[in-house]
Amino acid sequence: MSMIKRIAINTGGGDAPGLNAVIRAVVHAATKRGWECFGIRDGYNGLFLPELYPNGDGVFPLTRDRVRGITHLGGTILGTTNRGNPLRYPTKREDGSMYERDRSDEIMEGFRKWEIDALIAIGGDGSLTMANAFAQKGLKVVGVPKTIDNDLEGTVATFGFDTAVAFATECIDRLHSTAESHHRVMVVEVMGRHAGWIALNTGVAGTADVILIPEIPYDIEKVAEKIRSREASGRTFSIIVVAEGAIPKGGTVSVIEKEIGKAERLGGIGEQVAAQIQQITKKETRLVVLGHLLRGGTPTTFDRLLSLRFGAAAVRALEQGKSGVVVVLDPPTVKYIPLEEVADRVRLVPLDSDTVLTARDLSISFGD
Repeated sequence: MSMIKRIAINTGGGDAPGLNAVIRAVVHAATKRGWECFGIRDGYNGLFLPELYPNGDGVFPLTRDRVRGITHLGGTILGTTNRGNPLRYPTKREDGSMYERDRSDEIMEGFRKWEIDALIAIGGDGSLTMANAFAQKGLKVVGVPKTIDNDLEGTVATFGFDTAVAFATECIDRLHSTAESHHRVMVVEVMGRHAGWIALNTGVAGTADVILIPEIPYDIEKVAEKIRSREASGRTFSIIVVAEGAIPKGGTVSVIEKEIGKAERLGGIGEQVAAQIQQITKKETRLVVLGHLLRGGTPTTFDRLLSLRFGAAAVRALEQGKSGVVVVLDPPTVKYIPLEEVADRVRLVPLDSDTVLTARDLSISFGD
């Protein structure tokens, strides 16, 4: 505790409702202990890419005044990025070809330049993998788990997930009336690269008829069979929720962009499903892609509270001399687990989970 005088905060990866609440909690808890707080802009960019910040504010002070009134705001006042992983930074050769190089030593030098004693890194699996690398290089690091996908190992929930599901469920509620009025099939594509938590929870809560998630490869004929079955019972419309990472049996994930230095950009699976359903069933089918709408907006009460708890707990961890750990939710409280147990790992939906079993008992099809 006595060795910490100045800490830094950064946010990486996709934005999520609750990021600003974490930042506010960290600043208040750290200031209470007499520590200075600094924000790093756009992941780690503010430390090692000064050309992006002509005003010299790639790293800037965070005071209580600076974080006043931000708990309810979506996004992040620090900015974020999911491009240019500094551990595998895309670099152009003289011949124009691209390769990846490790620029982590430059970032460590940036921490030394700013006399940063510890880092609170807020992010998902990719960001926490980077944080773990800096912890192994000797920096005091505490991670805070963030992802609307809810797919991080070791924690019951990540902030942003509850907000995303609440919004998606509201959208499906609205689609029910128009689908029934026009006797249509509505296909709703939601985020979920590798894990189907958003699609599953939204689909069950929104009384969808079909839910397609990455963990359960689907047969489009089985999906069509569900629609025909509803038609035969007098239900002339259907709602299908599709995770962006859903995979047809024998197929692969739908990728619309792949570029060195950034994660694959998924998309198009909803369009494929909608086109196939219309062709097979001859029913009018419409697609709604919620996409980045799930990332924005005001965090729910649950996400605000979880974010504030995580932020304060991260500061307490540093005060207790902990490093190389991540704050996780273990109801009814929070605890700390090693970063290496979270880094590069994805928490998938268990096929025997209560929610999956509930969906099956409600006669929701997974296309299997």
